[in-house]
Amino acid sequence: MQSSPARTKFEDFGNTLVYWFHLIGLFVLGATTIWAAAFEFLHIIKLGHPTLKDLLLLFIYLEIGAMIGVYFQTHRLPVRYLIYITITALTRYLAVDVKELDKLTLLALAGCITLLTISILILKFSSAKYPTPKDTD
Repeated sequence: MQSSPARTKFEDFGNTLVYWFHLIGLFVLGATTIWAAAFEFLHIIKLGHPTLKDLLLLFIYLEIGAMIGVYFQTHRLPVRYLIYITITALTRYLAVDVKELDKLTLLALAGCITLLTISILILKFSSAKYPTPKDTD
């Protein structure tokens, strides 16, 4: 079954809109990430020294920027970067608020970080064994 020329033009128009939405969205996310990182850096300068909380937050911004950069280069959103960001955020929460956490919450956070780390290992091994086919266009 062949598509009509009108339907093909409509699909092309829709694909173009999605492409531009992604592009504009990525620029907005990138600019916002830079803005937030700069604001945090200025806060560190005003404070006179960085804390562990500040450094881990800057790592989160760095990972978000790297994820956006990888998407621009490959047109794919690597799930591993989202997991890295989640691990860093949980580690930040654990490191900053460890004194206020009860034992069960502490154990749950450590378990979540362990599960996420195992999931990264599974993703790495499976992508090495079953690589994604390259685009032909």
